[in-house]
Amino acid sequence: MSESARDLARKLLAGSGTKESAGAGAATAVRQAAAPNPVTGRTVPARATRGPGRQFTDHPEVAAAVAKRAAIAAISEQSGMPNPLFLPRNSPNDTVIRAMDTDLVNFSAYNYLGLSSHPRVVRAGQAALDQYGASASASRIVSGEIPLYGELEQRLAGMYDVGDAMVTTSGYLTNAGVIGFLLREGDVAFCDSLIHGSVVSGTQWAGCRRINFRHNDPDSLRSVLKMSRSGFDRALVVLEGHYSMDGTVGRVAELAAVAREFDCAVMVDEAHSLGVFGAAGHGIREHYGMAGSDVDIWMGTLSKALGSVGGFIAADADLIAAMKSSAPGVAMLTGAPAPSGIAAAMAGLDVLAAEPERVTRLWHNARLFDAALRERGLDLGESQGTPIVPVIVPGEIRAGFVSAHLLQQGVYAGAISAPAVPVGKERLRFFITSEHTEQQLLSTADLLATAIALADQLPEAMAV
Repeated sequence: MSESARDLARKLLAGSGTKESAGAGAATAVRQAAAPNPVTGRTVPARATRGPGRQFTDHPEVAAAVAKRAAIAAISEQSGMPNPLFLPRNSPNDTVIRAMDTDLVNFSAYNYLGLSSHPRVVRAGQAALDQYGASASASRIVSGEIPLYGELEQRLAGMYDVGDAMVTTSGYLTNAGVIGFLLREGDVAFCDSLIHGSVVSGTQWAGCRRINFRHNDPDSLRSVLKMSRSGFDRALVVLEGHYSMDGTVGRVAELAAVAREFDCAVMVDEAHSLGVFGAAGHGIREHYGMAGSDVDIWMGTLSKALGSVGGFIAADADLIAAMKSSAPGVAMLTGAPAPSGIAAAMAGLDVLAAEPERVTRLWHNARLFDAALRERGLDLGESQGTPIVPVIVPGEIRAGFVSAHLLQQGVYAGAISAPAVPVGKERLRFFITSEHTEQQLLSTADLLATAIALADQLPEAMAV
């Protein structure tokens, strides 16, 4: 073990009780004794008396988060390494960001095409801000329509060759709200096993069944549908174009064809594939040469490759009209996205059309970085050389160590741990953009290999 790794291990192990001690400092609820119900005579389970302002201090998720935050802060203080979580920055979320009074090469932004600070995108947002103000201030159905919204929706509908589209304030809420509106008890969502948590939230909102099939496996989907489809009324197969934790490409065309064999609707989450796949950046539909009608609901976000904020769906015009007027949490009585964000997204589409070389550059960089990491013997999991590059570093502390070590060396890349990924599959996740330079990519590959080698020398007690 190198001296630096040994010193860090000593400091970390000396503070290994931090997590437990942090939890011990939380308020302890006083439990009332079990007593018989005066009406039924049955014994009522003991209930905690928590007191004003302390009703959730012993909530399992709250207590765990408090303990974890304290443990991370203690490790950062003991080791002298910076804490990469909630890192304050005072610059756009570009390829290079300004934080800790220095410039950092950034791999933690979804800004695939570098559009969020593109002058044309920024100017469009500023102009809309000047004309329409900072907020729409109400839902579109009751407050009057700003033309920008319809213009962007028609462009998105044309991109997907469907009847209409609807923009929303949030990609997460789009998935949750659309599924919550369309499905109900007696219906079912068949989901890829790596589907985003927003889809899971939508099935919970809907009260429908959720059945998973093996990731990206048409045979698994077919088997599940053969066994289960007949037991439900409506069925929706939910897929992603580009899986955000693993960097795998959704086999959307094959899986959609299987879904059609069993009279299922299909929804595709394009959050990380719009602006990334296809020669023109028009997403997974262009990538596979699919017809718009091959999928019932195309969902996407404006907050990643397009450099703005919000979400959208593109689908049949009647379905979109119903969603706009009746879907709670998505459109009905929900404040519209800020006009400046809509104008910025439209300008992002303009830049995408005018500068398709950004997509070409993005993929050149992704393949270069993927090859560099594989040459250095790093574990990239199931990734497929896309602009999402997971680097597996088992153990939450080890992954955090690698992230903090990189930050010390001027590279910002976030560590991902359970429950976002399975225990033992903790990782750093790198988002490659069209604006990274070859020097930035190759030097980061070297730094990452060194950091992981140091993490591997930490004692087994740290592999948690």
